[in-house]
Amino acid sequence: MKIKGTELFVKALKEEGVTTLFGYPGGQAIDLFDALYEQNDIDVVLPRHEQALIHAADGYARSTGKVGVCLVTSGPGATNLVTGIATANYDSVPLVCFTGQVPTHLIGNDAFQEVDIVGITRNICKYAVTVRKREDLGRIIKEAFYIARSGKPGPVVVDLPKDIQIALGSDEYPSEVNIRGYKPNETVHIGQIKKAMAVLKKAKKPVFLVGGGVNIARANKEMQQLAELTKVPVVTTIMGKGALPTNHPLYIGNIGIHGSYAANHAISECDVLFSIGTRFNDRITGKIEEFAKDATIIHVDIDAAAISKNIVVDIPIVADAKMAIGKILEVAQEYDTKDWLARIEDWKTTYPLTMSKQEGLTPEKIVKAINDQFDSVIVTTDVGQNQLWTTQFLELNEKKQLLTSGGLGTMGYGLPAAIGAKLGNMEKAVVSISGDGGVQMNIQELATAVVLELPIVICILNNGYLGNVRQWQEMFFNKRYSSTCLRYRRSCQRNCTENDSCCPPYVPDFVKLAQSYDATGIRVEKEEDIIPALMQAKNNQTGPTVIEFIIDRTINVSPMVPGGKPLSDMIMDC
Repeated sequence: MKIKGTELFVKALKEEGVTTLFGYPGGQAIDLFDALYEQNDIDVVLPRHEQALIHAADGYARSTGKVGVCLVTSGPGATNLVTGIATANYDSVPLVCFTGQVPTHLIGNDAFQEVDIVGITRNICKYAVTVRKREDLGRIIKEAFYIARSGKPGPVVVDLPKDIQIALGSDEYPSEVNIRGYKPNETVHIGQIKKAMAVLKKAKKPVFLVGGGVNIARANKEMQQLAELTKVPVVTTIMGKGALPTNHPLYIGNIGIHGSYAANHAISECDVLFSIGTRFNDRITGKIEEFAKDATIIHVDIDAAAISKNIVVDIPIVADAKMAIGKILEVAQEYDTKDWLARIEDWKTTYPLTMSKQEGLTPEKIVKAINDQFDSVIVTTDVGQNQLWTTQFLELNEKKQLLTSGGLGTMGYGLPAAIGAKLGNMEKAVVSISGDGGVQMNIQELATAVVLELPIVICILNNGYLGNVRQWQEMFFNKRYSSTCLRYRRSCQRNCTENDSCCPPYVPDFVKLAQSYDATGIRVEKEEDIIPALMQAKNNQTGPTVIEFIIDRTINVSPMVPGGKPLSDMIMDC
């Protein structure tokens, strides 16, 4: 039977189990949207900007484990996806991004809204392809979903020229995939596992370093079993946080430039570092020559190219995190780590992660109130100080999940990701934590949350600055606050360094802005108002609630490892 390419597109989505699609229409995608018009079993979500659209698909994918699906038109519609594609690529998020394209005979002719989106995105996605023949359409879509979700997950871009969309062709959709040269590793080298366990058995100060790969593989239960069986303490990257419940006695904390004292020193002093699912990027290693310099390093990662790329390791294990941990559990045993755990506990007690020296309304108090008020929750963040405070103080367990842009560090991620997460988990509370700078990058998505009647809670930590950059300017640039004050007006003193008393009002008024979108807006300026505001937001089940928290303008994230320094060289009070 002959059907149009658009009809095969819809059939493919159904075969792949797609129930939610994030789309924005346009001239070169209008036929695809027309084919979706009467498909009641596919929910087409219309955000207000394509960048927000892909972040929403990203949040949906991270929170559900399913493939997130995008559909946009050609030209600017496609290029507006670029930041989101790179975000997903860095954090191994499975997405399939469909872009409309001008007809094949116009490709290369500088036609209206024509861009080479495959060329643009080839280096920031797992795979990108333009469908050139109608007979290839079904196979390419099938391969796209398979590539996105298999092996190391990632985004795939499928460019659909308009003539391919409307051309008649076979109605068959493949049931299997056979891609020459693409064979994701589905085994674990038992010999390498045995080598690793022999080293671990002799260790006096071992540490598990757990990255985002464990969360991606949904191996949290297995990781907890492994830690409890071996009695080896666990340190996480920001992306790995939640792999072990944060209140677990074997959990030390986050590693990195804003990691905890105990976590950073445990890595610096360990004799065996057993890493699972992390790339060893510069945000966690500090000075590479000093990173775990006395340790034998074992590295489990699904991507062979990531092993010994940044940190040279002694025992490489190329495998999916869940599969590898399962095999390790078969041969692991309890080790004597009592003295080592006591030393770590002493560090945690002596140098706790706290903002207790700060008075009034602090990010720690806000995040801890969120911990107390929400038993089952997905928390999304933007990037900057708000992200760092959240990753320091947020409690995570099997009922609480964190979604954040780790590898690319994308501002504007939090609000749309919260929308996607809520659409994929309607039974769960969803809270977005943003700074006043980051939230404005996709603030228009308040409209999306309102029209979809999504009761998400949007917490804005407003200090009137691009806070993370301001902190670096204070500490390393002699308080030269270049382009970071968001209350600055042309009439202000150009080189002002701090006097709050003469600062003009903040723009926008977030409460009024929320109300203009028909959302609920609340402003909190005192500590005692934190919980009442969160309770009001929880009780609002008809739409989003924006809570603006007015925090100290000069409050910093502590501790901190300066650039180029080893993890043990920490500034404890920034």
